[in-house]
Amino acid sequence: MVAAMAGFAIEDMFLKSAARVLPTGQVILIMGLSGVLVFGLMARSRGEAILPAAVLSRPMLIRSVFEIAGRLFYSLSLALTTLSATSAILQATPLVVVAGAAVLFGERVGWRRWTAVIVGFLGVLIILQPGLEGFTPLSLLAVAGMIGFAGRDLATRAAPRTLSNRQLGVMGFAMLAIAGAIILGFTGGARMPDAATAANLAGCTAFGIAAYHALTHAMRTGEVSVVTPFRYTRLVFALILGAVVFGEQPDAATLTGSALIVAAGVYTLIRSRRR
Repeated sequence: MVAAMAGFAIEDMFLKSAARVLPTGQVILIMGLSGVLVFGLMARSRGEAILPAAVLSRPMLIRSVFEIAGRLFYSLSLALTTLSATSAILQATPLVVVAGAAVLFGERVGWRRWTAVIVGFLGVLIILQPGLEGFTPLSLLAVAGMIGFAGRDLATRAAPRTLSNRQLGVMGFAMLAIAGAIILGFTGGARMPDAATAANLAGCTAFGIAAYHALTHAMRTGEVSVVTPFRYTRLVFALILGAVVFGEQPDAATLTGSALIVAAGVYTLIRSRRR
C-alpha cells in the first residue's frame, strides 16, 4: 500500500509537469489510452475479454460516470493548483464513503464515526479557507474530484465480482481517456510533445499502472482494515514532492487541515475494525 501511494504521488508529479507544456486534456487522454493498451494486453495474455458484458451492468455504468468526474476534476486541480493541497483534500474520500454507505446502504455508523467525519470535513474547510483572503475557487476542483472518487468507491461495492483487476484497469483508464477528451474538446490546442514532456508522459503512465497494481494487490491479499490506513502516506509523499519539485510551501491552514483529515480518517478506520 505504501508503494502504491508513492507511485500515485509520483504519477501526479509527472502529470503536473507535463500539463505545464501540453494542454491538460491531452495529457490525461494520452495517459488514459496508454493505460487501456497496457491493461488490455495483460487481460488478453490471460485469455480474458477486454470489455466483458459485465461492464455494461448498472453498477458499472454508475461507477464509470463517477470515475470520469473524479478523474476530470482531480486532474484539473493537479494542473491548476498545488500538488500538496489537492492531495490533502483527496484524503477525505474515505470519510465521504463512510457517510455515503450510511445513507445509501444503511450501514450502521455510530456517533463517534459521524464525529470523525465532521472533523474531517472541517479539515477540508480549513484548507479551502472559504470567505478568507486565501480562498481560490479553483480549490473546489479538488473537492469535486474527491466526491467523484467517493462515488466510484461506493459504486464498486455493487460491481460484479467476476471482473478481474486487469479488466477493472481497462475500465478505469478508459474513463481517464474520456475525461481527457472532454477537457481537450473544450480547450483545444493539442500538439506534439517535446522529448522532456514525452518522458513526463511515460513516467506518468508507468507509475500510474504500477501503483494501481500495487493497490489492488494490497487490497485483495492483505487485511483491509490493516492496509487501508497506509493510504494516508500518499499525502506525505505529495508534500515532499510538492516542496522539492515545484517549490510549494504549504501554509499553516493546509498543514492543520491535513492533520485533521488524516486523524479523522485513521480514527474512522480503527473504529470500523473494532466493530
